[in-house]
Amino acid sequence: MTGFGTTIFAEMTQAALRYDAVNLGQGFPDTDGPAEILEVARESIASGLNQYPPAIGMPVLREAVADHQRRFYGLEVDPDTEVLVTVGATEAIAAAILALVEPGEEVVVFEPFYDSYAASIALAGGVRRTVPLHFPDLAVDEAALRAAFGPRTRAVLLNTPHNPTGKVFTRAELELVAELAREHDAVVISDEVYEHLTFDGLTHTPIATLPGMAERTLTISSGGKTFSVTGWKVGWVHGPRDLVGAVTAVKQFLTFVGSGPFQPAIAEGLGMPESFFTGFAAELQGKRDILVEALTGAGLPVMPCQGTYFVIADAAPLGVTDAVDFCRRMPQEVGVVGVPVSAFCDHTEPVASLVRFAFCKREEVLREGARRLAGLGTG
Repeated sequence: MTGFGTTIFAEMTQAALRYDAVNLGQGFPDTDGPAEILEVARESIASGLNQYPPAIGMPVLREAVADHQRRFYGLEVDPDTEVLVTVGATEAIAAAILALVEPGEEVVVFEPFYDSYAASIALAGGVRRTVPLHFPDLAVDEAALRAAFGPRTRAVLLNTPHNPTGKVFTRAELELVAELAREHDAVVISDEVYEHLTFDGLTHTPIATLPGMAERTLTISSGGKTFSVTGWKVGWVHGPRDLVGAVTAVKQFLTFVGSGPFQPAIAEGLGMPESFFTGFAAELQGKRDILVEALTGAGLPVMPCQGTYFVIADAAPLGVTDAVDFCRRMPQEVGVVGVPVSAFCDHTEPVASLVRFAFCKREEVLREGARRLAGLGTG
């Protein structure tokens, strides 16, 4: 793990506390999730569900995951053999990579990428093959994607809606990924934790719904982002029985089990009416608009944000050439925390002036952050 020190998220959160800055850096909400699921968690604790849950997860949650996939995407999933409950999506990603990737095998990753991807591939002894999402339109470069595949390709690590860019992959882009995965007999590990957080009428398409992909895709999600309970760490992975079995074999030696009393609560959440999911996305879209207006008003170009919690702004008009230094100064000088996009990249030069901000905060906090950011444009 040489080269993997303290994450930028931990550093920026500490800076927010030190300088009483508005923390728009780390992607966690500052409000609780729906009262219905909080009450189920309380009842679970009170009724004694505080010991080890079943190794693959409680039946109530595995069945809820299968029902959710059928309800929203038409996917048929066997809850008994094709679903594994994990300690958040981060464990699911790590366990999947450790299970499937042998030393020297290659994993295709879109760049920028969530920081745990690089660490998990390194732990497995794998090799990253990164494909850039070009700013500002964030389109997939077909030639670069094709070039990233080769005889040593074992897996593709896909994330849509995408952190940190806020991009929602188009169906055509997903079809290209699927074509190359089939051609090279690669497994797709699809991180879909922001599946319900899409904006402007866009919808999320799981790559497992494309022809020939259900049998070679591990789909990963969690309850943390959808239900604003990131601290519960309840995630899951589903896919073909043999692939899920391999992930299970690794997961048992990572955490064994976890999040017992929260599993029935997330199951309750997955069954909530569609109005909850669409309403939460609409609320976040409004918050995105508040932040985008503040950033553009300060003279910072903003990249398209189609989903997730995040928006990326270019600080170059302020004379910024090093976003890492800029983000380290911002908490004290501006009173706002952001995260440099270079923290998500192997190739940092193209993103040297880009900063990611999170808008999953209470409106009054977001507006205070916007007020402080407005001062950027005046020096």
